[in-house]
Amino acid sequence: LKRGAGRMKKISKKISRRDFFKLGGRGLATASAVAVAAVIPKTSEASTSLKGKQLAMVIDLHRCTGCGACTIACKNENNVQEGFAWAWRISKTVGKFPNVRYDYQPTLCNHCQKAPCVRICPSGAMHKADGGITMHDPNKCIGCKSCIAACPFVVISRNDKKTHIFWRDKKELIKDCTTSGQEVTQKAGGKVIPYYNPDREKNLKGSGLRYKGIVEKCTFCDHRLKQDKLPYCVERCPAQARVFGDLNELNSPVNKLLGKYKPQRLREHLGTEPKVYYIRDFNPGNSRQDKGRI
Repeated sequence: LKRGAGRMKKISKKISRRDFFKLGGRGLATASAVAVAAVIPKTSEASTSLKGKQLAMVIDLHRCTGCGACTIACKNENNVQEGFAWAWRISKTVGKFPNVRYDYQPTLCNHCQKAPCVRICPSGAMHKADGGITMHDPNKCIGCKSCIAACPFVVISRNDKKTHIFWRDKKELIKDCTTSGQEVTQKAGGKVIPYYNPDREKNLKGSGLRYKGIVEKCTFCDHRLKQDKLPYCVERCPAQARVFGDLNELNSPVNKLLGKYKPQRLREHLGTEPKVYYIRDFNPGNSRQDKGRI
């Protein structure tokens, strides 16, 4: 204590009382800033560049179980409303009873290298973005549906009505017994819908909930890619049937699979060069053969 008092005396000879408190205040401010920075996590604004990449997805049909988790995950991540699906499927029964099998093939926007929707869009709303992503800008969309007519994969939808009608509805399902959709949203603290993911809106204004009169589709979760994350359907696939990566990177996961298995693409004969590849077959029947007999 004596040593500390002695030091204080020396300091007081060099600086005035007012200057001393100024220095103390600056020290407290610096300490507070450091403490706040330690508590608040880094924002998602930091982005990863997609320039020079050719992003693609490989779907291993042998691993796919047809559970539909990709559809649910996509809706959850992108605020996709009821009746719309950016991630969907082609399903059919093949064969003749009793020798039949069930085929299931997940679908999404193919992000074609030569995308017809981009070529025909009169406003430039549909465009090729970094990473080879076929991107849509809702601020430029005029809702003409030219892209829907041009797309051979039926993966683009148009909002003919105001979005998320159910969650905007004030009417009670059973009067004085149940709450309305809007009340549920309000009590859950949501924005229009009970669970609202704002990341899309932060990345591109107007793409969070979308609006009446414009189209919408899969964007490979571009807002996640810019945060160095995988598309959410890839992240949440329980069978790990979806693999994502850069075709320009020699040892990327997608190139390894495409080199190991013979891939196929939807309507490849049209020359659009889709960036969604399928390998192997869905749920192939395994049978032990004995010289031409089953």
